[in-house]
Amino acid sequence: MPAMNDARILPTPLATPLPDAGTSPVERSWAVAGLHCAACAEQLRSRLLAEPGVLAAQVGYGAALALVQAPASVQDGLPARLRAAGYQLAPAQGASAVQLRQQEARQLLWRVFVAGFCMMQVMMLAAPTYFSEGGEIPADLLRLLHLGSWMLSWPVMLFASQPFLVGAWRSLRQRQLGMDVPVALALLVTFGVSSLALFDPAGPWGAAVYFDSLTMFAAFLLLGRWFELKARHAAAEELARLVAQPAAPVWREDADGGVQRLPIEAVRAGDVLRVAMGEVLPVDGLLLEGSTRVDEALLSGESHPVSKQAGDALVGGSVNLGAPLRLRATASCDAGRAAELAQRLQRALTERPTSQPLAERWARHFLVAVLLLAALAGLAWSWLVSPAQAVAVVCAVLIVTCPCAFALAQPAARVASHRALARQGLLLQRLDVLENLAQVNRLWLDKTGTLTRPEAQLRWQPGCGEHLAAAASAVALASWSRHPVSQAVARCPAGAAPWRWAQVQELPGQGLSGLDPDGRRWLLQRQVDASGLYFGLEGLPPVLSFDIVDAALPGSARWLRQLERMGLRVGLLSGDRPERVQQLAQELGLQDFVGGCSPEGKLAQVRSEQAAGLRVLMVGDGVNDAPVLAQADASLAVQGATALASQAADVLLLRGDLSALPALIAQARRTRAVTRQNLIWAAAYNGLAIPLALAGWLPPWAAGLGMALSSLLVVGNSLRLAR
Repeated sequence: MPAMNDARILPTPLATPLPDAGTSPVERSWAVAGLHCAACAEQLRSRLLAEPGVLAAQVGYGAALALVQAPASVQDGLPARLRAAGYQLAPAQGASAVQLRQQEARQLLWRVFVAGFCMMQVMMLAAPTYFSEGGEIPADLLRLLHLGSWMLSWPVMLFASQPFLVGAWRSLRQRQLGMDVPVALALLVTFGVSSLALFDPAGPWGAAVYFDSLTMFAAFLLLGRWFELKARHAAAEELARLVAQPAAPVWREDADGGVQRLPIEAVRAGDVLRVAMGEVLPVDGLLLEGSTRVDEALLSGESHPVSKQAGDALVGGSVNLGAPLRLRATASCDAGRAAELAQRLQRALTERPTSQPLAERWARHFLVAVLLLAALAGLAWSWLVSPAQAVAVVCAVLIVTCPCAFALAQPAARVASHRALARQGLLLQRLDVLENLAQVNRLWLDKTGTLTRPEAQLRWQPGCGEHLAAAASAVALASWSRHPVSQAVARCPAGAAPWRWAQVQELPGQGLSGLDPDGRRWLLQRQVDASGLYFGLEGLPPVLSFDIVDAALPGSARWLRQLERMGLRVGLLSGDRPERVQQLAQELGLQDFVGGCSPEGKLAQVRSEQAAGLRVLMVGDGVNDAPVLAQADASLAVQGATALASQAADVLLLRGDLSALPALIAQARRTRAVTRQNLIWAAAYNGLAIPLALAGWLPPWAAGLGMALSSLLVVGNSLRLAR
């Protein structure tokens, strides 16, 4: 089961420095050019990890992204050092990434043009040999035609085929077998043997002149790679547009103690900000009063919460785990919601799957088998038929069996689904969660803030009179929390608060407390036997209370019925009073409901069902939902969820209702189906083409065309998921 500190990621800025930015690690996202297959991505990751100072690195082939954790001085030197290894890096955001993609596409298009042009010229020179019988073309003229083809093949070898040759050399230098190895070997063998046959007609390779096949399959392979590259670039560009959302808000104090909601870009050094428990600190700052604990795991690698006292420095991007706090910003912030979502998206696209796909594990062994099969076929044909024909068979086997389609089957489908879901307001924090979502058969939903929108109604306690100052103070105290019920209280019109709260504390699921200027502790907490919150001095009867009215979000019953028709058992799992949970369940037509659940109770409920064989999807939003979100097989945090809930969830909902949930399940199931289709096609293609190549019925150019079309079919089939 996933743990709380696994790959679920906090919304940190793209390059968030630690307090000592000179030597401490920062995390940066890099757009990468020079990736030609999934094996290339793994090779780049190994190359990055070998760089001195690099602490962690992930590379995603589908979106051509690298996520690197290293000191800033090391990060700045990565593009120059990796250029020599055949990779180009640029910052993943802004014009640099766009320019890098354009440059990569132009370079590949030039290679396609050169290969295609030379192919057509070589085909014209080879045409007379297709339509003539033996002896019709004089030997000197035939030699001249072959010499012209040889000269036209040089640009293909030296320029057009460079991606295959460089990729193969890179793999072999790292003692790995990448998918470019068999292709490069076929190119070199074909060109080398054809050259020997040209200059030594009487030798054993005298009839093995295959410059036409060489240029043709190089052109076909490059054309297929160009279409694949354009598909990956389109995904990267569309996903970049999808994260350009309005800035996330922060809460800034006014001079009179009130708070106003502002975009994060409006924060300036010296501003006093409020951060609720479970929320991300928007900027670096100083803790003004009291104490708290913060989680800096993603910034410093420290896995345990760090205690902070008044006057201590706080780092933007860390999570407030203790009491609600006030901080004075020490710097402005230019990382708004676009940067936050971009970071989560890039982490998802570069994350290594928790379990390696079967196709990728199989492809590595398959490459070894391909090389052995080609060698055996070459020996057999040389011994039984002729060395000249053996060359064509060996090249055809090497090309037709390149497992590009297998390697693309799952990544292409996942990236295409990510694009489609992001357009519906669903952001995947782990791409491999699609497989779990396709298998879920039990759905548990939190109630407050997920299925309902709470509204608060002020009610004075008997004999207490009506003190507007008390109401305003209660509303001001509620504004310290991001819990939906507290926010409902904070929306009550009550005027300006008479005093400023100090040492505010929040107990998840129970309420808030704070000290007034006289040092007295006031409570805004749940009532034991009534619906709502009460407000009063600690140890004394409450002064006033707030009745909380829950109303199901419009359209909830409709999409709940859709999920049930899709085979999911749906239920409510809430910490609210059992009778209120039962009332909402009956209103929505749900048979399963559990009320009065503590965080531990929710966790136990999900674990017991998982032990019984159910695959559980959990939907929540609060601090108390974080443990069960991390425990579930798949989890979703709704819009406005706390940072802890967002960190624990696999999927983030970026809009205000859950009507996209059926589409999420349907898309996950479609992704699994398309992935299986891709794998079946790739297996069927190899099963048919390999015997043809071994029998000598598949020339090298046709093998190249078949391999290119096979990869394009996988990419095209996967792109259907993006609609």
